[in-house]
Amino acid sequence: MPPPDGLPPELATHLDDFGRHLRLERGRSPHTIRAYLGDIAGLLRHLATQPTPDLAALDLGTLRTWLAQQRLDGAGRSTLARRAAAARTFTAWATRTGRLPADTGARLASPRPHHALPAVLREGQARAVLSAAESGSAQNDPVALRDLLVLELLYATGVRVSELCGADVDDVDQHRRTLRVLGKGDKQRTVVYGVPASRALDRWLAHGRRALAVSSSPPALLLGVRGGRLDPRVARGVVHAAVAAVPGTPNVGPHGLRHSAATHLLEGGADLRSVQELLGHATLSTTQLYTHVTVDRLKVVHDQAHPRA
Repeated sequence: MPPPDGLPPELATHLDDFGRHLRLERGRSPHTIRAYLGDIAGLLRHLATQPTPDLAALDLGTLRTWLAQQRLDGAGRSTLARRAAAARTFTAWATRTGRLPADTGARLASPRPHHALPAVLREGQARAVLSAAESGSAQNDPVALRDLLVLELLYATGVRVSELCGADVDDVDQHRRTLRVLGKGDKQRTVVYGVPASRALDRWLAHGRRALAVSSSPPALLLGVRGGRLDPRVARGVVHAAVAAVPGTPNVGPHGLRHSAATHLLEGGADLRSVQELLGHATLSTTQLYTHVTVDRLKVVHDQAHPRA
């Protein structure tokens, strides 16, 4: 493949090798690989402007000036933190493969990103979105049935949109109302769903999926209009369109439905560790940042539990 714009061929070779490492050895997703390579291409372009434009000359000062220039260009804290993490991954790999004499990125500090919470639907808003989607599927149109199932499962289980689109028919246990998904780091987990999602699933399998399936269709649970596995980008569009159709709702996508599910579980009395398992977070601290409990819920718990309430 041609080197990225502005990148000398010798540095482009290192970038290509790093991409193969991410894909074959680390098993990263295509989206993650694109993000890493975009960040490192920028770093290598910066290196190419230095007096010694050779990878072996990449030192801590060069890494710091690269981040500083981006800060001056208006990059936010989260962007800088992500790019610094990509640089540390790259320099660690370059050191292991003998391209760098020392891992200079190990000492690279980066700003702590702000953990902004996504918009969240209120319970009544979530109910209205799902009710509208159910009404739209009344005629058993295959696409409408699929879209209803996308909304029901995302909200019922809190799974990521990529996890839902990656699920196969055999990953569903209709009797136990469970769905097996493959999450980050190729970690498998099982999530549960309720009666409304179960009804939507039954209708999709009975009337929708078989109408969209073709001879070359994969065993995917969700199919696109041409019979292939549903693309996560299409699923995101489904969520945005369904939410926008209900007046007064915030602009929420699949991540917002995931956050809404977690928030409503906590408001209903679920414990944090159960929500952690549902969301597939490796650590509880991630769940604590991801979820929040409303002030009203905290007041109820305080009134019920505190001796001086």
